[in-house]
Amino acid sequence: MKKLINNPENVVKEELEGISYAHPDLVKVFFDPNYIVRADAPVQGKVGIVSGGGSGHEPMHGGFVGMGMLDAACPGAVFTSPTPDQMLEATKAVNGGAGVLHIVKNYTGDIMNFEMAADLARAEGIDIESVVIDDDVAVQDSLYTAGRRGVGTTVLAEKLCGAAAEERRSLKQVADLCRKVNGWGRSMGMALTSCTVPHVGKPTFDLPEDEMEIGIGIHGEPGRERMKVKSADEITEMLMEPIVKDLPYKSGDEVLIFVNSMGGTPLIELYIIYRKAYEIAQKHGLKVVRHLIGPYITSLEMAGCSITLLKMDDDLKKLWDAPVKTPGMRWGA
Repeated sequence: MKKLINNPENVVKEELEGISYAHPDLVKVFFDPNYIVRADAPVQGKVGIVSGGGSGHEPMHGGFVGMGMLDAACPGAVFTSPTPDQMLEATKAVNGGAGVLHIVKNYTGDIMNFEMAADLARAEGIDIESVVIDDDVAVQDSLYTAGRRGVGTTVLAEKLCGAAAEERRSLKQVADLCRKVNGWGRSMGMALTSCTVPHVGKPTFDLPEDEMEIGIGIHGEPGRERMKVKSADEITEMLMEPIVKDLPYKSGDEVLIFVNSMGGTPLIELYIIYRKAYEIAQKHGLKVVRHLIGPYITSLEMAGCSITLLKMDDDLKKLWDAPVKTPGMRWGA
């Protein structure tokens, strides 16, 4: 294992210290339990938005805390769910009186712990809504989930719901928007290499030099099929066709295409993937009106990519274009 770390047990703590030193104008970082909140939290009269999950997917979620996106993020150990006490303290810290939305990826540990935190927060008088993201079309059930995994649409939901909350929409309105985004988003990923969890010290799975895995999960979970490495265009077709065939796309729809690096894939390759994804979308009569390209939901140093399509309407386009200012995503501010 070659990694720029010190003691593997201190990776998350030292990362959080680095975030606190780098972005004191945007976030405040708390320890024991670990959570990150926007620097001006709580914002009175605004719905607070909290998400979280295992570390190792940076910039998701901590890099998306700030104006126009998340109010708080709860980082667990690498690829491990955060604990209910983290979620409860983060929820209390961002409660501005308008309620709090929990955006939860569909992983068993995340769901269970967020449910416990929501119950505890409600007992303290905080109005809570929870929305589960389950957008991965690759497999129906996986090692960590009942049903589809929550992947790329999570990032899009955090941005769109963050913008809606900045407009002072109600908790119900923001939660309903999140459900709509989840219903309109579909994703699928692939891997060229494994990744290495620091405290494990060896690759999560074995993938020979000349092979790839289609439909991989963000923790290295098995996908649909392992095969010889194909060209970028062939890989893009293998990811795009199952997404487009899944609901809710039809000819004439407007879409956002999100091409994401799993951590080890450079931008030059992502733009090659985006080029083909754009052409496939056009072939199906879809109008690409927005895009996102880069490492936004990663799997440590895994080489590979994921593609997310999100059906758009006028409200979603307006919310997407709204200002955002976080360590990992910013425009218009």
